[in-house]
Amino acid sequence: MASIPDSIWLTIQQEFGDIPDVTELTRISLRLAVALLLGGLLGYEREAHGKSAGLRTHMLVSMGAALFVLMPLQAGMSIGDLSRVIQGVVAGIGFLGAGTIMKRGHDEIHGLTTAASIWVAAAVGIAAGAGHESTAVLATLFALFTLSALKRFAQDTHDAALDRTGQGDAPAHDDEDPDGGQPAHDNRQADAARPARAGPGGAPDRSKR
Repeated sequence: MASIPDSIWLTIQQEFGDIPDVTELTRISLRLAVALLLGGLLGYEREAHGKSAGLRTHMLVSMGAALFVLMPLQAGMSIGDLSRVIQGVVAGIGFLGAGTIMKRGHDEIHGLTTAASIWVAAAVGIAAGAGHESTAVLATLFALFTLSALKRFAQDTHDAALDRTGQGDAPAHDDEDPDGGQPAHDNRQADAARPARAGPGGAPDRSKR
């Protein structure tokens, strides 16, 4: 009969026995590292532009998605069951991305691109966790091209649309006169409305102040 310390040690070995050899350790480490690195590339691009969801957020999302896929594969889960796991991951990332979207005014929305980049980071992590590292790298390159190279093109298109609709001009202030551009309230009218000061001898003093 095994002693209590031996039983405890045997239980610890069994709990950490999901990585049986060096080959499996290398495979798991490589998949998680690739997911972490590719998510970091997407996050760095967002953080460089001052977005709220930046480097660490994208890295954690990508690695977490890879881990959600990696664990069922290690347990021998079927493809059908794995697809349901992926559906749950995608739905959960949707809630996380929604937190980066902000609406200002009636027709001004910010954060859509950052939310989409978080979604792509999760997809990249899923691909890396499933053992498709080359696909994950290729998808990351396409995403970086879309975020960086096409940013200027999208800005030019937006400015051109504003020029065509006339919304690119600065709105007029309410306190400006549309005829002459002067303030609507003239200081001379206010001076004329003031009572004249009494001069020497009780006569009104109408001299300029």
